[in-house]
Amino acid sequence: MISIVIPLYNKEALIGRTLRSVANGDMRDCEVVVVDDGSTDGSAAAARRAADELGMRNLRIVAQENGGVARARNRGIAEAAGEYVAFIDADDEWKDNHIQTLKQLVRDYPQCAVYATGYDDVMADGTVVTGAVKNLKFEGESGVIDNYFEIASESKPPLWTSAIMVRRDALQAIGGFPEGVKSGEDLLTWARLASRYGIAYNVNSTALYNRGFSNPRPPEKADEVGRRLEALYRESPRTKGLKKYIARWYNMRMSRCLAHRMYAPAVTALCRSLRYNPTPRILKPLLHFTLHGLRHH
Repeated sequence: MISIVIPLYNKEALIGRTLRSVANGDMRDCEVVVVDDGSTDGSAAAARRAADELGMRNLRIVAQENGGVARARNRGIAEAAGEYVAFIDADDEWKDNHIQTLKQLVRDYPQCAVYATGYDDVMADGTVVTGAVKNLKFEGESGVIDNYFEIASESKPPLWTSAIMVRRDALQAIGGFPEGVKSGEDLLTWARLASRYGIAYNVNSTALYNRGFSNPRPPEKADEVGRRLEALYRESPRTKGLKKYIARWYNMRMSRCLAHRMYAPAVTALCRSLRYNPTPRILKPLLHFTLHGLRHH
């Protein structure tokens, strides 16, 4: 069985669309677990109405106090009855063939614990962007990824929350999603899974990442993701591409800190990035923000 976990927080206007996209797929031997993470709008009621209209008898809603998306996903994993857990956020969508594609990956690559597909980015103006994943070692539309960090450090990440399915015992073995991390908790989870398990991947885009509905938050002052990625490197220093992947995380963090005028954490991120991948390219965003600031003073 596949358990589909949907964390839900204040998405009253969007959850119906998401559930419709799920219901349009191959729902045989599937259940849907919606975790209402203390919504203050009518999200849970909207989910129930949509489930009734769509005839989703295999859907149940679990309520909890607001604890963040990682805790909501972990609650869904704990409630799941399936051997596999697929995730979709309450503002994203699946194409009709998504679950069918994941099921085929399980049949073709039973030795893996992680299964994923390509996905399209849908921008706020409705523009659909399909970015290619580079450095795949297999030919054809599906295969096994054994160089995840090399791929993710140089191209569009092959793993994304609403286009992934994981064997439940593998999620339990790594302790689920890291709670208390407000940004990057999914990235850290995929890194921990990739360091332990095989990843089966289908290049076809079967999910839609709706980017216009999330409010960008300033980065956390304490970089828990960076700390745990470095701990992962100390545990597995020979993992291909992990050093460059850590450097990319720090590069992204530096850019976000600069955008929010958090200059001290930005400099720290710069130094950490250079430690793991000493390249002058990371100086580009720093120079950009410095010149931009000078022009406006």
